[in-house]
Amino acid sequence: MKLYVGLVHYPISNKLGETVTTSVTNMDIHDISRSCKTYGVEKFYLITPLQTQHEVVQRILDHWKDDKNCAYNPDRFNALSLAELSFSLADSMKKIEQIEGRKPLLVVTGANIKNPTGSITSLNERIMLDNIPCYLVFGTGWGLHASVMEQADFRLNPLKCASKDDYNHLSVRSAVAIYLDRLRGSL
Repeated sequence: MKLYVGLVHYPISNKLGETVTTSVTNMDIHDISRSCKTYGVEKFYLITPLQTQHEVVQRILDHWKDDKNCAYNPDRFNALSLAELSFSLADSMKKIEQIEGRKPLLVVTGANIKNPTGSITSLNERIMLDNIPCYLVFGTGWGLHASVMEQADFRLNPLKCASKDDYNHLSVRSAVAIYLDRLRGSL
């Protein structure tokens, strides 16, 4: 199964339900890239429409391509080589379609997801049965905007919280690592 990961920074909902653009963080770039490399993800797309954010992220990625920094920490360079910028979810979908020769299964998830399609098990079964590439997309802020959810082919169940007070607000970095382990760790 070919697996791609996307981290959407627009369109995102804020805590008031408004549509916003969130900022790309250095920790997300590094940690999600490392999780993606660990679990055999093909590409990790950082999705933001803001040119200024592209410039900042590209500077971070270029830093690790520099011979001196690459030699200092080749593992970091190796993981970050999976990260790629995209201006929109549609643009990243087109890139995957060009690579794969067909449209991937667009899978979304989040703590506040409504009407999930199914579990990791049912997603794995569908991917294997259809032999289709999978594009697992995560949101930032207070979650993916409803317009992104509506585009999805599959809405993955949210992670279940075990806290007594139903606290459920993991960092996106943690959620990506957990989902990748559940998707790939059992294969």
